[in-house]
Amino acid sequence: MRKTTVGTAAGVIVAVGLAGCAATAPSPDYDALLDGMMKTSFRDQGIAKMDRLQQDASNAECSKSEGKPLPEARAKAIEQANLATVKMPSDGKFIGDWKAGEKLAQNGRGMTWSDKSAATSANGGNCYNCHQISKSEISFGTIGPSLYNYGKIRGVKDPADPASKAIVDYTWGKLYNAKAYNACSGMPRFGHAGMLDETQMKDLMALLLDPNSPVNQ
Repeated sequence: MRKTTVGTAAGVIVAVGLAGCAATAPSPDYDALLDGMMKTSFRDQGIAKMDRLQQDASNAECSKSEGKPLPEARAKAIEQANLATVKMPSDGKFIGDWKAGEKLAQNGRGMTWSDKSAATSANGGNCYNCHQISKSEISFGTIGPSLYNYGKIRGVKDPADPASKAIVDYTWGKLYNAKAYNACSGMPRFGHAGMLDETQMKDLMALLLDPNSPVNQ
């Protein structure tokens, strides 16, 4: 009986000691470990530079949320800050050529280390990677919502009609900087990040809003 009591007491002391060590051990700085891993895993090569690892304030905050919704006030503040970056077309015209827009939506090339810069070789929009766009397309992504009948559903009969101004402005803003309308949107910020130029964005606008585009058939 005595040996059992002594053994139990010793076990308790060891357990308490271990618990004390666990309580005082510092927690790893996982953010710093991840940052170090990223910096040692990549390098400048071609047009892909290390500055791509630097998140702006909006992306950094969304990353820290780990997929959980941001507080409403904070989300609205991020959206307002991104909305302020949206630049409307320099000539006031929003609609380009939907045929060029369709080619752009199909094109997933650009921005990898082996590509040329956007100044000498235009990037693609890669829209079908995330969205359904036309009825005839049999292969498309589902990360984003279907854009088939985008303009038709929204009642756009003529993008130049003042009655369509609100949806035209919104669509341009969404393409330019999606975080202006959804703080943690995963959609590429085509205009804000310089991925697409103004002409390309107008062609995508035509694809989405022109009544003659396959999107609206």
